[in-house]
Amino acid sequence: MKRPEFIQKIRRAFEVTPTVTLLGPRQCGKTTLARAYIAEWAQGLPAVNYFDLEDPTDLDRLDDAKLALADLRGLIVIDEIQRRPELFPILRTLIDRADRPARFLILGSASRDLIRQGSETLAGRISFLEVTPVAGHEVGGNALDDLWIRGGFPLSFLASSNDTSAAWRKTFIRTFLERDIPALGITIPPQTIGRFWQMLVHFHGQTFNASEIGSSMGVSDTTASRYLDILAGTFMVRRLQPWFENVGKRQVKRPKIYFRDSGILHSLLGSTTREQLLVHPKLGASWEGFALEEMIRLNGADEDEVYFWAVHQQAELDLLIVRGSQKLGFEFKYGSAPGMTRSLGRARELLELDSITVVYPGDKDYPLADNIRVRGLKGFFPGSGKGFA
Repeated sequence: MKRPEFIQKIRRAFEVTPTVTLLGPRQCGKTTLARAYIAEWAQGLPAVNYFDLEDPTDLDRLDDAKLALADLRGLIVIDEIQRRPELFPILRTLIDRADRPARFLILGSASRDLIRQGSETLAGRISFLEVTPVAGHEVGGNALDDLWIRGGFPLSFLASSNDTSAAWRKTFIRTFLERDIPALGITIPPQTIGRFWQMLVHFHGQTFNASEIGSSMGVSDTTASRYLDILAGTFMVRRLQPWFENVGKRQVKRPKIYFRDSGILHSLLGSTTREQLLVHPKLGASWEGFALEEMIRLNGADEDEVYFWAVHQQAELDLLIVRGSQKLGFEFKYGSAPGMTRSLGRARELLELDSITVVYPGDKDYPLADNIRVRGLKGFFPGSGKGFA
């Protein structure tokens, strides 16, 4: 699987800073991407040194990291940095050397927030790129249904059958709980996080109520919020924050929750085939969350640029992308022919939006009102996609 757009992002990031960090969930393709970058663009460098911190030998080599890295030049790759966040202060001294310049490509399966304490020492010397699972623009509209059902993790999406895809996701979930979470230094029992994750499927596409889910689990709302922090920080869940506008109305203040990968959601729902999903009560919410993620990726929106907006019992907007003075609104409807609603009109008026796009599973494209248009999801991704061998 080739992902040329990410290769270009790495190249551009290295033009700005000597250290580039690729962040994203495990098994989303970070290591493959790093090796593709090495093969394509690192040939002219003095050397390439690769440290995989899941390899006990490489982990031992970095017990005395300053000594191990001091004489290295060229490109230095450190994979799974979340296992050794204490390396960041050492990297600063190595980056600032004038006699032995080096570039560092860092890979991590934890969000910037989870590794922030270490990476702060590299302020001005480090760029962060989020590597997502496979997205719609990479596979094209013809493969969009498979992407929705299986999710975007490469080994799930590219599996030879639905059964193989489902089996891979089941193993991924178990490994994530039993190995990946403890590797971050989190001592909560895997069964507890697993139970919380399973319960969270009922909040997919809804506002998160920490007291409600905490009461169901027999824990405090603070503890429930901490569990959510873990799943958000490991790219499993998107916590979409509310946007506040000075409109003199009672606006929703709790975040909404979305599973970032539809395939993982379907595994936890126990609906891993299209036939099973089509009769599941979460069908609409599943598709809406999938379409929301695709619009965020297609627009290249950062986490601090995406919101939802709602006024209690009056109006709402599923997704608001705010970039400078531009405000783009999106609604997601799993239906055959979405029409104009009072809520859409109020959102456009109160938020002073540049446009609202109503995204649905159909194939027609038509206007509803000034700056409000309906578009089919597949229409955003024509053809069969590029970059796949």
